Amino acid sequence: MKSGILGLLLALSLTAPVAQAHTVLQTPAPVETPIVIGRSYALPSAIMSATREINIWLPPGYADSGKAYPVLYVLDGGQDQDFHHISGLAQMGTVVGTTRDVIVVGIASVDRRNELALPTTDPDLIARYPTQGHSDRFRRFVADEVLPFIQARYRTSGETALMGESLAGLFVVETFLKEPQMFDAYVAVSPSLWWDGGELARQSGARLRDQSNDPRTLILTLGDEGPEMQAPMDVLTANLRDNALPGLSWSFTPRLNETHATIYHGAALDAFRQLYAEPAK
Repeated sequence: MKSGILGLLLALSLTAPVAQAHTVLQTPAPVETPIVIGRSYALPSAIMSATREINIWLPPGYADSGKAYPVLYVLDGGQDQDFHHISGLAQMGTVVGTTRDVIVVGIASVDRRNELALPTTDPDLIARYPTQGHSDRFRRFVADEVLPFIQARYRTSGETALMGESLAGLFVVETFLKEPQMFDAYVAVSPSLWWDGGELARQSGARLRDQSNDPRTLILTLGDEGPEMQAPMDVLTANLRDNALPGLSWSFTPRLNETHATIYHGAALDAFRQLYAEPAK
C-alpha cells in the first residue's frame, strides 16, 4: 500500500512543473539626444518676396573665444543641398588643425535657373526654363539681406568668400566679374559657363580690365566634362592671363579624373586649404 502511494507521488513529481525563481533585469532605455551641427534661419526677404533658408555652422570654440572669424558663403547651401558636406570640411579642418576656423553660411536655392543663371537669349533655354535669368536679383538678396544679417549676428572678421558648383559656379564667376568687391575670394567648381552660349566668358576680358586692383582671389576648377564645359573655361582663363590686374590671385586646376558629379568635395577641400591655411609657425 505504502509502496503504491510512494510510486504515485514520485510519478507526479516527475511530471509536475518545477517553480523556479527568475530575476528580471530592467535594462534602462537608451537616452536619445539630437545631434546639432548648426542652426537654420527662415529669413524673410523683401527682395525675393519669400522666406529663405539660411544655415550656419560655427567653429567649436566660437561661443567662448571672443574672436572674429572669416565667413564662407556657400550657394546651394540648403540642408538637403551642399551645406552639410561643406560645413563638414570646415569641421574636419578645425579638428585636425589643418585650416583656420571659419564660419560657414549656406544660402539655400529654390529655383536654381531663376536665381543662379544670368539672362539668356537662347530660345531653346528660354522655352525649357521660362523662369530663368534673375541672378541679379539673387545677388541683391545676398548683398543687401544675407550679408548684413550675418554681420549683425556673428563675430565676423570682414574676410569673406563665395563658393558654388555647376550653376552656382556660374553665379560665382558672374559675381566676380560684375561685383568683385562683394567678396574677397571666389571659388567656382565646374561652373556652367556654357549657359547662354558661353557669353559670360567672352565678356570677361572687358570686365577684368574695368576692375580695381584690390586684392582678390579666384579659384577655378573643372573635371573631364566635355567640350561644352571646357571651351568657355578656356576662353575665361585666356582672358584672365591677358587682362587680370596684378592684385588678382587666380588659379585654374583641371581635374581630369573627376566628372561633374564627383568633383565638388575634393575641390572644395583644396580650396579650404588654400584660402584658410594655418599660418606657418
